[in-house]
Amino acid sequence: MKPSRLNTNAPDATCPLHAPKDHPKVPREKIGVLLANLGTPDATDYWSMRRYLGEFLSDKRVIDYPWWKWQPILQGIVLTFRPSKSGAAYKSIWNTEADESPLMTITKEQVSAIKIALEAEYGDRVMVDFCMRYGNPSTKSKVEELVAEGCSKILFFPLYPQYAGATTATANDQFFRALMEENWQPASRTVPPYFDDPAYIDALAQSVERAYAAAKRKPDILICSYHGLPERYLKEGGDPYHCQCQKTTRLLKERLGWNETRIMTTFQSKFGPEEWLQPYTVEEVARQAGKGNKSIAVCAPAFSADCIETLEEINEEIRESFEHAGGEEFLYIPCLNADPLHISALVGQVRKNLAGWV
Repeated sequence: MKPSRLNTNAPDATCPLHAPKDHPKVPREKIGVLLANLGTPDATDYWSMRRYLGEFLSDKRVIDYPWWKWQPILQGIVLTFRPSKSGAAYKSIWNTEADESPLMTITKEQVSAIKIALEAEYGDRVMVDFCMRYGNPSTKSKVEELVAEGCSKILFFPLYPQYAGATTATANDQFFRALMEENWQPASRTVPPYFDDPAYIDALAQSVERAYAAAKRKPDILICSYHGLPERYLKEGGDPYHCQCQKTTRLLKERLGWNETRIMTTFQSKFGPEEWLQPYTVEEVARQAGKGNKSIAVCAPAFSADCIETLEEINEEIRESFEHAGGEEFLYIPCLNADPLHISALVGQVRKNLAGWV
């Protein structure tokens, strides 16, 4: 059994009521809110990228091929060549001033804003922090820190509006693994998908309205590009992701007051040889250009923060596909990031899921 990691030197540490005089001090009881996103490499060099990709692509929730079949391919081929290519892509969007990926920068901004909002409401009773499923800061390290600071309850919040086994579930898995390491486990809750939350849809709609109002040329169609999944995850495993993505687009359309010809759902980031959810964004933007829609907008409702899949894949690769097919105006609408309406929606989710605890 591991010794207690409670921070007995915390400023608010006291001896428990009715405890003997020689009882060690313990931090005042608190509630932790732990936000989680996908992850980021520590740097863009080959070995940093290899470590990050190795962890990510070894996750059975992400790639569910048998271990004996996939690991030789991953270790022998994929992790030999892909780190350099991915490193170059990350380098093109890297926040050189902070020496970190945009996802890390934006997540810190989100957490800071959420912390301020919750502190105004709950004081210092609620601690807010973040972790990454892959890379640093790890889920395990952050759970340990929250427990050490006296969090007897933790609300775990995967920052994915739509549920998928490869995103929400694997983040929860890692959280539960971290809890398995604790001798004195905190009570825990996980925040469910929030794709149909009116506050989230409104924040999404207002971001579209602002982008359209500022555009020199009004887009002919809005492409809602979601991260893809293998098609069989839906057909064989019953993953609700595809349905939740379609509903997100429908709710956005209704909130904007548009008809179906002005908006559509597509999927990006295909990996490997099998069929993924379709239509593929990179092909659909070219098709739209070919049918006469020379001005398009693309948003990414499955991402709570801009990252490699939006800043590099959408704004570079997918843009290039559209322009090569004859497209003229390509408008990328940034993720909600630390937009005040987005922060308000996320705080609303935290507040709702803390009910009964505070």
